[in-house]
Amino acid sequence: MERELAKQILEETKNDFNRIAPDFSRTRSRFWPELVTVFQGFAKDGNKILDIGCGNGRLLDLYAGKGVDYTGIDNSFAQIEEAKKRCPNNSFLVADALKLPFADKSFDKTFSVAVLHEIPSLEFRKAFLKEARRVLKDEGLLFLTAWDLRGRIGLILKYSFLKIIKRSGLDWGDIFIPWGSEVQRYYHVFGKREISRLVKSSGFEIIKTGVARKQDRSMANLYLIAKKQ
Repeated sequence: MERELAKQILEETKNDFNRIAPDFSRTRSRFWPELVTVFQGFAKDGNKILDIGCGNGRLLDLYAGKGVDYTGIDNSFAQIEEAKKRCPNNSFLVADALKLPFADKSFDKTFSVAVLHEIPSLEFRKAFLKEARRVLKDEGLLFLTAWDLRGRIGLILKYSFLKIIKRSGLDWGDIFIPWGSEVQRYYHVFGKREISRLVKSSGFEIIKTGVARKQDRSMANLYLIAKKQ
């Protein structure tokens, strides 16, 4: 994907999240149950945690009662407003995940739930992971999820066809999914091998990967836990 198109998609994604923030927050009223057991036991009292793409701050539900030092960032000011309303006693700020406003080795754990698949182009995904690694302490842990969209065969074929006939500047695996009638949200369809390879090449050692499915199997998330090398 050309850099200018990727930058345009990033800007449109931010603007779309500003537009849909209240409705989006309503649909994210709690942390996804299928991921609770995957991530819950890792943070310890005193850990400094960064939540990249925090949305309404629902990750905090995992660590209620824990003495963690939590910071949530999102590039959507409207999402941050939702987070402040939901969790008024915690630290949230508007910030760019590709240029984090923190010193090197600031955090023990970095979380990014359902964000990486919204980052267009390999260049920007690498920049995202480079920043996540930079702000982690030595041997700090990265917790990452991406929607498992491999079942969306119709959309994948549609956008693949557009690329084949040179009607699209998107990369292979890029699709758009509507939110309501006005917003088309960009996603990159990851497989386990692709996302693991990307994280490894960004300076992490993979500890655990898997697929977490909703009980009714209507949705699934790829998840990955990795250690900074």
